[in-house]
Amino acid sequence: MDEHAAGHRREADLGTEADLRAVDALRTVDDPRTVDDPRTPDGDALVGRDAELDRLFRTVDREPSADQVLVLAGDAGTGKTALLDAAVRRARTRGVRVLRAEGSEPEARLAFSGLHQLLRPVLDGLERLPDRQRAALSGAFGLETTRNPDPGTDPAPGPDTGAQAGAPDRMLTGLAVLTLLSDLGERGPLLLVLDDAQWLDRASLDALAFAARRLDAEPVTLLAGVRAGEPLPGFGAHWPPLVLGPLDAAAAGRLLDLQPRRPTGRARTRVLDQAQGNPLALAVLARAATDADGATAGPYAPVGATGAGPLPLTDHLERVFAARLAGLPGPTTRALLLLAAVDTADAEAVVRAGLPGTDDPAWRPAEEAGLVRATGRGIRFRHPLMRSAAYHAAPAAARRTAHLALAETLHDEPDRRAWHLAAAAYGPDADVAAALERTADRARRRGGHAAAAQALQRAAELAPERADSARLLVAAAADAVLTGDLPWVDELVATACERTDDAPLLAAATLYAGRLAAFTARHTVVFARLTRAAEQWAATQPSAALDLLAAAAVVCFYSGEDAQRQQIRRLLERLPGDGPYAWPHLWIRALADPYEDRAERAALLPRLLAGAERRPERLTSLAVLAWLLDETPQAVRAFDEADAHWRARGALPEGLGGAAAWAYVEHGRWEQAREVCRQVTAGAALAGLDHAVACAASVDAVVLAFRGETAAARARADDALALIDPAESRTVAVYVRRALAAAAAAEGAYETAYDQLRTVFTADGEPAHYHVSHPALAELAAAAVHSGHDAHRTEAVSIVERAARRLGDGASPRLRALIARARALLAAPEDAETHFRTALSEPALERRPFEHAQTQLDYAEWLRRRRRITEARPLLTAALETFVRLGARPWAERARAESRAAGLDLADARPDALAVLSPQQREIIALAARGLTNREIGEKLYLSPRTVSSHLYRSFPKLGVTGRAQLRDLVEPGPPARTPVRARS
Repeated sequence: MDEHAAGHRREADLGTEADLRAVDALRTVDDPRTVDDPRTPDGDALVGRDAELDRLFRTVDREPSADQVLVLAGDAGTGKTALLDAAVRRARTRGVRVLRAEGSEPEARLAFSGLHQLLRPVLDGLERLPDRQRAALSGAFGLETTRNPDPGTDPAPGPDTGAQAGAPDRMLTGLAVLTLLSDLGERGPLLLVLDDAQWLDRASLDALAFAARRLDAEPVTLLAGVRAGEPLPGFGAHWPPLVLGPLDAAAAGRLLDLQPRRPTGRARTRVLDQAQGNPLALAVLARAATDADGATAGPYAPVGATGAGPLPLTDHLERVFAARLAGLPGPTTRALLLLAAVDTADAEAVVRAGLPGTDDPAWRPAEEAGLVRATGRGIRFRHPLMRSAAYHAAPAAARRTAHLALAETLHDEPDRRAWHLAAAAYGPDADVAAALERTADRARRRGGHAAAAQALQRAAELAPERADSARLLVAAAADAVLTGDLPWVDELVATACERTDDAPLLAAATLYAGRLAAFTARHTVVFARLTRAAEQWAATQPSAALDLLAAAAVVCFYSGEDAQRQQIRRLLERLPGDGPYAWPHLWIRALADPYEDRAERAALLPRLLAGAERRPERLTSLAVLAWLLDETPQAVRAFDEADAHWRARGALPEGLGGAAAWAYVEHGRWEQAREVCRQVTAGAALAGLDHAVACAASVDAVVLAFRGETAAARARADDALALIDPAESRTVAVYVRRALAAAAAAEGAYETAYDQLRTVFTADGEPAHYHVSHPALAELAAAAVHSGHDAHRTEAVSIVERAARRLGDGASPRLRALIARARALLAAPEDAETHFRTALSEPALERRPFEHAQTQLDYAEWLRRRRRITEARPLLTAALETFVRLGARPWAERARAESRAAGLDLADARPDALAVLSPQQREIIALAARGLTNREIGEKLYLSPRTVSSHLYRSFPKLGVTGRAQLRDLVEPGPPARTPVRARS
């Protein structure tokens, strides 16, 4: 269950944002739950689960074919806990260390409570973590005070989600978990067990999912049990669950026969029929069917007493448990059960509330009835439905009394106290609403945005004034945005809009939902919502309208829809553009039409960037603006600076990724581009922001294709296309087609490459996307020429010239160079040289090494075919050196072939040793060559130090080196190792 869904559960399921001192210790696994599971009554064997046990044991034993992460999914009572217990016993007999956490509905709103529960026995290992990781994990656990936001920053209407300053970095927290687990793994194999994982808090699941995806080189195994139908954020897409279905007829019959009091005759048949193969139902209904108490007939009557009426169905077992509660002697035991049901987090609170402790005889009837069991810290219900029944069987007044009694004992734990007071509230209560608002603030400072949003949502329900309620709901939406849960944000915004007519507040609410939705694939719907709101407030609230229109312009850029661009222009004409409105105006116009007044906007960039040095949000937007204007060097510098600011303050905003990755690709920093893609994927995937994930996948696919990793490039392209509708997300669709075309060109399949690139333009030759299609013009021309089809060449000429006319003076120097290259490739032989020289004389192309080297290679090929060998050789030498440095293996091979044909001696050329490595290994080698330690490399690439060490160990023999000191010369060869300069005689 995701965290906000738990927040809408019945009031029994308190989500207490408590101090982490109150989080339970690890649940003991030495007290197996031999009741109500598919184990035989003596606890020695499981019935009907041989296949599942085999798979679990193979995972625990770390057999080569086994998964390192395994999720068990099943309905309540199917035996998930029993299977996990069996796996734990198996692991311990083999000397594996076990860390275990058990989800609990009351704790689902306590940010990082599950992670703290899991890691509590090993928190001494925090001291060995790198400083930033230790600070992130300590801050998440409330062990250190997180930084306050920088008061000098302003939220820019740029394409970012407005990451909360001062909150722990989600990816850094996940990396800290990974490093901690890796360190533990060095001492011996480790098993992590998550039971009732659907009730673990979202922040813990995010961190664990992040680490789990990077465990490949670690002796760490993770098992999770989750209720069927409850999504497990971060896990489902990577590890399809092993679903526990009902027992088959033979196994169900055997389990029923093994019960202490087995029903016979008609009662047996009816139990088997009604239990539907659910082990818990079999055990409970068998007990009900053979109950000798002679309960009266009715909906809860034991079968043995009346023999009439259907038994409760599996999903209504709560009623059976309620019937068992009615038979408990005396009110004291029932009162104790109610108190335990109200708050299972702290047994000491039961004593402080004036009721007997866990060793009191009053508990004994409930234990003997199989409702609860004693643990080291208190009483635990044997099944969640038992707890639910104990709560709801009590009158409302008794429940309220129990909540108030516990609240009075929790003055030193204000968050849990606030939630108990909220559960006891009959109606509006300003004091309790204020307490919950303070709880939200504490949760937010620890990075628990879901917990903060839940507290604010409940505070809004209790606020006496509608204005306060609306304000709290909008604040809740702001926190919910950072969970990525768009339906929840929509719900909060819709409720807020019903409670206020305050224009700025309503605009802010709509903006929160719109900015998050921009990273999904719902562009048409989101654009309409944002522009409607902007139009509504254009006359009375121009600042809010500009913010909304800026968010709409981001959506328009992603969709590439011309009709949306026209609508933005019309709305922008109605809004002021001077003074404080000048920057939003500039930003919106650049997104909607990057080539209009391009030179004028580019001239403003240096001054704007200088004024944004300490404002990460503005700096981020200006970096994107520079990239849009093809001012790549300025974009890269600004992205570098923005990245440093965001890393110092917390999470990197998702919107930084796509444009930053492309800027790094164009600037020749491919490893850094891939690192950005990993960051975006890690954060956006956890939040369910499909469009952001698809953007990263498409850029990653392009780099892989340039490097000749064609199978991997196509796989990443497929990943991107699976997440978006190409008609809704033209940016991603165009990038994917460019990646697939580059992969085809790398394999010499130029006709396929042309077919892919042709889709980047419409049937009549217009760009499919008004910005990202144009850089493909030269690629289209090259594919057309190399395909050998005159029809392709003719069509490409038409598309290139049409684009040149359309862009006119608005074309950037880079685009003018690419158009010149395309014209040179497509021109008659006698006319090509002028265009080649025009392209290579443009400084903007020199600052894009891959595009520059491609043009050099094209020109050198043309010169060699004209028998102008001497002029071709320097170009070939320069192009080959660039391709080798970038790792563009297919283009390097083509340049080598041309060099040999031009008479250049390649005998002394440095072999492309890194080509034998995987892309990730090349990145690790490059960082190791710069002197970074394994921990530092792991922190940059979001890998554990052990994984880095493993990659280095496997890479050294392939490279012919024995130590790190040799890597610098290999990765950054000095002048003596330069590629060919000598002509054969």
